[in-house]
Amino acid sequence: MTKITKIIYWVATIWLALGMLSTGIVQLIKTKEEVIMMTHLGYPLYFLTIIGAVLSHLALGDVAIDFFGPVLLLVLTCVSWYLKQSYYPSSAKNLSNNNTP
Repeated sequence: MTKITKIIYWVATIWLALGMLSTGIVQLIKTKEEVIMMTHLGYPLYFLTIIGAVLSHLALGDVAIDFFGPVLLLVLTCVSWYLKQSYYPSSAKNLSNNNTP
């Protein structure tokens, strides 16, 4: 793994972790903005902890800025997962060995 790949991996992973943490906190405290958004989407408030909102925003024709956050978290998850295979090759190998009888 090259130095630039390691940097990208760690930046994506840390950014993802911070995004998930902040999103989780917002969903747990149910801010006014979150309640308004969920009401706009037509979901009960307990869905704040269950669903992702990208498809819902698209279905309602919302502007891109409304679903930028969820898409960013999805992209960071994919980047971190993909680069983890290179950064920790033995963990990927161990996972595949655990699935065999």
